[in-house]
Amino acid sequence: MTMLLRRSLCLIAAFLISSAGLGQERTASLLLEAESFEQHGGWSLDTQFIRQMGSPYLIAHGLGKPVADATANVTFTETGTYHVFVRTKDWVARWKADGQPGKFQLLVDGSPLKETFGTKGAEWNWQDGGTVEIKSKSVTVALHDLTGFDGRCDAIVFTKGTTPPPDSNDILPAWRRNMLGLKETPTLKSGCKLFCDATGHGTLGSLAGADWTMTDKGRMGMSNMWAWDEGNKSVEFPKTPWALDLSMADFPYPVDHHGQWFWESGFDKDAIGDAEGIRDWNLRAVFGAFNAMKNRDGADKHKTAFLTWIAFIGGPRESRQLLGDYVLNQDDIVTKKEFTDGCVPSTWSIDLHYPKKQYAEKFPDNPFISIAEHDRRIDRDYGYPVPYRCFYSRNIENMFMAGRCISVTHEALGTVRVMKTCGMMGEVVGKAASVCINHDCPPSAVYDRYWSEMDKLLQLPGKAFRLKPTDSMTIPNDSLPLASSYGPPTGLDPANLLGVVIDNRQAKSVGSWTSGTGLNGYVAYDYVYAPADSAATITYEWKADKDMKVEIRLAFQSHENRGKSVPITIAIGTARKEVRVNMKEKAAIDNTFVSLGTFSVKAGDTISIIQSTEKAGGIVHSDAIQILPAP
Repeated sequence: MTMLLRRSLCLIAAFLISSAGLGQERTASLLLEAESFEQHGGWSLDTQFIRQMGSPYLIAHGLGKPVADATANVTFTETGTYHVFVRTKDWVARWKADGQPGKFQLLVDGSPLKETFGTKGAEWNWQDGGTVEIKSKSVTVALHDLTGFDGRCDAIVFTKGTTPPPDSNDILPAWRRNMLGLKETPTLKSGCKLFCDATGHGTLGSLAGADWTMTDKGRMGMSNMWAWDEGNKSVEFPKTPWALDLSMADFPYPVDHHGQWFWESGFDKDAIGDAEGIRDWNLRAVFGAFNAMKNRDGADKHKTAFLTWIAFIGGPRESRQLLGDYVLNQDDIVTKKEFTDGCVPSTWSIDLHYPKKQYAEKFPDNPFISIAEHDRRIDRDYGYPVPYRCFYSRNIENMFMAGRCISVTHEALGTVRVMKTCGMMGEVVGKAASVCINHDCPPSAVYDRYWSEMDKLLQLPGKAFRLKPTDSMTIPNDSLPLASSYGPPTGLDPANLLGVVIDNRQAKSVGSWTSGTGLNGYVAYDYVYAPADSAATITYEWKADKDMKVEIRLAFQSHENRGKSVPITIAIGTARKEVRVNMKEKAAIDNTFVSLGTFSVKAGDTISIIQSTEKAGGIVHSDAIQILPAP
């Protein structure tokens, strides 16, 4: 498989270039890429949209306060008068918004050019900066932010000609390569045989020609969360006429000083080609909301409020889905369909986001507040399995997938897309890659021919490792034991308790018992309860392996509706003893256990502890039995 290699972070480059096919006269020119500035100052490097606009860029994300200058030391091949062009944009112009929030200046040895940048063009363009006299071959160039409202700069060109650099995406990449001395068609040359697309957007797969799909309607959007705080004195915030025109009723109040995941827009928009536009709309929404809090109908209550953070990196939820040998769907998840290659368990509900109607009327074309609709028929205790066949391409034989671009339907994406689940996908792909290396086979062969070997790797503790695929596995002493068939305990782990612990799931029950987890302090996964005088019983059994004295303890969680006289029978052979327990009161030992007494047992004896509901005086609660050696 051949993959295109994007250019690396570009260094400053100066060349004599010709006009052959590049639309610029032969002249001395210098290209300064913004990402190559030695000091970014308060500007941030934004790499999200390289595939769309051709480069990473610097953004002045100052939350309304101008950021510190970004600076670069530049060496020219010759002095003289240079024409300056800066690739930038007025980032709100596409919406014909009032004002120009992204204004900045270009300083050459501390002196600003006359032109103010970030003020022209709804799309990325080379804004004409006029001329500057370069008197020394070594100068300092700086980006000087004027607003703190997300001005952005991609690149700067100094040229002794007058023709601006090309803007067309058909020409600009070749022009950049020429200026930077890069090959016309750069390729990735490596000894790699296997690749993994974990880009989220399925970018690698798309470039390689992998089969993929994208939901046409009902697609989820992108979130940009934010936070604010309150101080001890009044704080001003600049008015934002270019932001969304919002009053306090137009958005959900950011409680706990936090604008949460539901600040989301871009539903059914171009999630890949216009990702920057979706992010910028979110910024306009956040700044518009905070403007309402500070300068409009919320001003009286927010005099000391100030912004502490806005994510300029967007959180997209849905775009391409790369297709594997299996496409996981909603029915598979809800019914917990059995897969021989099920390897990533997830307990998240099917969580799909849609515009919230309450806040969609003012901006129907692009609502910015979402609501989550959950299909809660998911096994939240144990989860459902995602099959390995969702983690490799069905037509690019050496490409794995991991993350939200795996082979699932729109509905299934609503549950597999969460972070911890995606992390487990990476672990599975890594183990599968080791099988591929050892057998010189493609990812599909792991399922077809080597699944038993892969399954053994999946059974290893998470800390197990080896330095090379051919090495033996090392399992550290502090590795956690494998989880039971129910998954990791949600309550007290029996493995951390003394003696023998018998959980209610190991007991034999008669009648109707209801599982519960609402009372804290239970053992293992849950407790069970049954009404008084319901004829329900539950029996715990243990067989002694030697002659000894033991103390038997009962675990329960107290509550006012529990039985005040719950009958417990301890049977050893033909001997029987009945104990009554008041479950309205807290258990005497660690608020969890109560002692039922000390008993002598012989090797081979079976001890039965029976809880009954007869004349219990309230609900009978059964959690676990603990058996300890007694002095």
